[in-house]
Amino acid sequence: MEQTSLRGIANKAAQDKMHRFRNLFGLLTAGYLLTCWDKINRKASAGVDRIDALTYEDDLIGNIKQLATQVKERTYRSKLVLRKYIPKGKGKLRPLGIPAIADKLLQRAVAKILEAIYEQDFLSCSYGYRPGTGAHKAVSQLTHELMFGRYHYIVEADIKGFFNNIDHSLLLDMIERRIDDKPFLNLIRKWLKAGILDKGQVICPMTGTPQGGIISPILANIYLHHVLDVWFKETVQTRCEGQVYLCRYADDFVCAFQYEKDARRFYKALRARLNRYKLEVAEDKTQLMLFSRVHLQAKTRFDFLGFEFRWGLSRRYGKQLRKPIIKRRTSRQKLRASLSKFKEWLKGNCRLPKKKLFARLNRKLRGYYNYYGIRGNYKSLNTFVYYVTGTFYKWLNRRSQRRSYNWRGFKELVKDFGIAKPRICHAF
Repeated sequence: MEQTSLRGIANKAAQDKMHRFRNLFGLLTAGYLLTCWDKINRKASAGVDRIDALTYEDDLIGNIKQLATQVKERTYRSKLVLRKYIPKGKGKLRPLGIPAIADKLLQRAVAKILEAIYEQDFLSCSYGYRPGTGAHKAVSQLTHELMFGRYHYIVEADIKGFFNNIDHSLLLDMIERRIDDKPFLNLIRKWLKAGILDKGQVICPMTGTPQGGIISPILANIYLHHVLDVWFKETVQTRCEGQVYLCRYADDFVCAFQYEKDARRFYKALRARLNRYKLEVAEDKTQLMLFSRVHLQAKTRFDFLGFEFRWGLSRRYGKQLRKPIIKRRTSRQKLRASLSKFKEWLKGNCRLPKKKLFARLNRKLRGYYNYYGIRGNYKSLNTFVYYVTGTFYKWLNRRSQRRSYNWRGFKELVKDFGIAKPRICHAF
């Protein structure tokens, strides 16, 4: 299927919001799957069959033709999803699902079709896992709204174990409002019901979608589009007396309100709304707070997408008065977590040859600056690189049984190889 076919689906979805698409299953041809292969991460881990992308690519045409035939003849079966755990912070682990490479390819193909349809339905308040938008755009838009809107109260919210608690039947009912194609829906159902291989045990999930699966982000957005976004626009916004605003990135969202009574009504109604769809708010990450330019002495702050938002005063230029502005910096929790990760990384890599070690260190630092390097956050970036440099000095001196460098020698070494300096990458 060529790009024009997806554009045609998108145009139809935009023109008729009530249209239900049929024969999407027939679009999953070998040719279309081949075009989707370019979107597969070649460096991703292998699934339960231990076949990675490079191995699959050795006979790419043959493997894709075989997969397309299985789909067409309805003999396709989803393999088990391999579960791995990654550090989440505070000693917690986040479960990730790794599908087999053939399942990844087919999921990518289906996700592109769903994206063509639902990008016409998704609201502008949704920023997560969507083309042409992302975390920095969400941070920028939220900053702009809080700066220039008449908001005085914030509801900061998170959903407890969202990806693990998505109700399969409710999700499929939502998708059926737009898609009338049973074979196509059955593919999605197979991935939702696919067994999970966790430390040698097979788990059959009754709810949720594997966090890490290619199809998971679009399914999560569809679910919260109906549960939260549409409800906020059509019900909450119309019943509030003052100005309101919602900014959502996946299952993290912030709501701003002009009046306290509107904020309290929403805070109370949110729990009932989520419970209706088998979800719960994370109590430790959900709160209602005063957040206003009028009450700077309150010194309230909240975290969103790794950044801390707070009201402060601008710099004084000559006789110009200092004005209330939104200030942003790396959240303290994320700063500590990043430093902890760097410490573990340096501990495991400090014995590499210096040239390779410095190159990898700078690559990681530039990646950090690319995300957290927003205007006004230079001080936090500088704090981060200061502690990283100190930790780096410490572990370099543990490469051998005796101390290798004093500070003067270390500075000479840094002068030769260089450590990437903090820089602002996003000037919004």
